[in-house]
Formats: sequence, C-alpha cells, structure tokens
Amino acid sequence: MKSIFLSVALTFAVLTGHASPTSAMFSNVITGQASVIDGDTIEIHGERIRLNGIDAPESDQHCNAADGTAWRCGSESAFYLDDMIGQKPVSCEVSDQDRYGRFIANCFIDDWATNLNANLVEAGLAVAYRKYSQEYIAQEDAARAARRGIWNGEFMMPWDWRRK
Repeated sequence: MKSIFLSVALTFAVLTGHASPTSAMFSNVITGQASVIDGDTIEIHGERIRLNGIDAPESDQHCNAADGTAWRCGSESAFYLDDMIGQKPVSCEVSDQDRYGRFIANCFIDDWATNLNANLVEAGLAVAYRKYSQEYIAQEDAARAARRGIWNGEFMMPWDWRRK
C-alpha cells in the first residue's frame, strides 16, 4: 500500500514541478530490513530500491587486479553492501522512480549516519553515475586516487558492460 502512495506522490511531484514530494502528502522514506539484490539495488518490504547516483559492477562482472588477476568485482560489491548492512535497519530517502519501477534513493544505516551509496563508491566498489547525479564524484576521486577496489586494476564501466 505504501508503494501506491509513494508512486502517486512521486507522479504528483513530477507533474506539478516539485523537486520532491511534500511530507504533508506522505513520507518519502522507506525504512526496514534490507535484502541485497546486487551492488546498487536493495529490497525493503518488497520494494526494489536503486541506490541513487551510483553504478556498481553487475553481479557476474569480472575486473582485473593490478597484477592481472581476474576477480568477481560485481559479486564483491554486493557482498560488501550486504556486510555493511548486516542486520541493521536501512532508511532510504526516495527521490524518484526509474523505468523499471524501482525507487531511486539515498540509503543510510546507523540512524542516518552512514550513507550506503557514498560508502560503496569510496570503497571502490561502485562508480559515481554522472549521467544521473554529481553527488558522489568526490568519493570516486578518493577511491581512484587510493586505488581501492575496481580502481586497483582494469575494469569496464558497468553501463558499458551492460551494453556489451
């Protein structure tokens, strides 16, 4: 039922030109125990949520370490997200819905103190999805400079890998 209200409110916000739905209409926050679908998608209460502003390698995508060794970077991204969440409740602030019906959100644990989206990018297990957001560029720059995760070798950008 919450998703119906969320969809209606998001549609209203788009049609009326509001940047985000008003709290008077509904709460644009989904909170609960999350299941990890992949490195940039979770599910809470049966609702698929795509992490805003980031793109993680696909579950079956491989990357190469600096020494040329292949590793399952897509699976690693999902495992990292799952480990970060553990049994903690996740709170997601929904900003939009994509063409697949998933909510787009910035998601947090630890009472809003830890941003899951930012942590994945800073760990080098996702990239800033600049096509849709400029929000996590600083975290990507830090990961690249420190050669963390996918930045420690060679990889194909997730959107290029999906296209291929």
